[in-house]
Amino acid sequence: MEHPIRFEDYLQVAQLHADYAQAVDSGNWDLWPEFFTEDCIYKLIPRENHERGFPLATLFFESKGMLKDRAYGIQETLFHDPYYQRHVVGAPLFHKVGQDRFECEANYAVFRTKLSQESTVFNVGRYIDVIVRTPQGLKFASRYCVYDSEMIPNSIIYPI
Repeated sequence: MEHPIRFEDYLQVAQLHADYAQAVDSGNWDLWPEFFTEDCIYKLIPRENHERGFPLATLFFESKGMLKDRAYGIQETLFHDPYYQRHVVGAPLFHKVGQDRFECEANYAVFRTKLSQESTVFNVGRYIDVIVRTPQGLKFASRYCVYDSEMIPNSIIYPI
């Protein structure tokens, strides 16, 4: 059953987006998986593939355990030039509202700063989310990061 969005729910979803951005910008990768349900989906996918219904994604994880593996890999096994990232996330736009489930999207821009270099626009697109209410608060049941550019760096290490 459809419900109008309650102001408290809007604020909680906006806070979830802000907390997520702060967590992935902090470099504390153990925080990232905690924003998701156990049987979540996280997908980083080009806009063209998403709009055409093509399954090929740049990153595709199907459980919180897979997110934890990625967080471990970032910290312990992947070798790369370190960089900082900074997310700017727009206001959420709600498409479906249930009592304990929200389907929404929000635009994002991620800036990257490598040591001793200028900041650059790294990735731009929109989040397409299914957010559910859990005993631990709101969590992402799915997060699709649909990026606009067909050209991306040859490696994306950190979560978007």
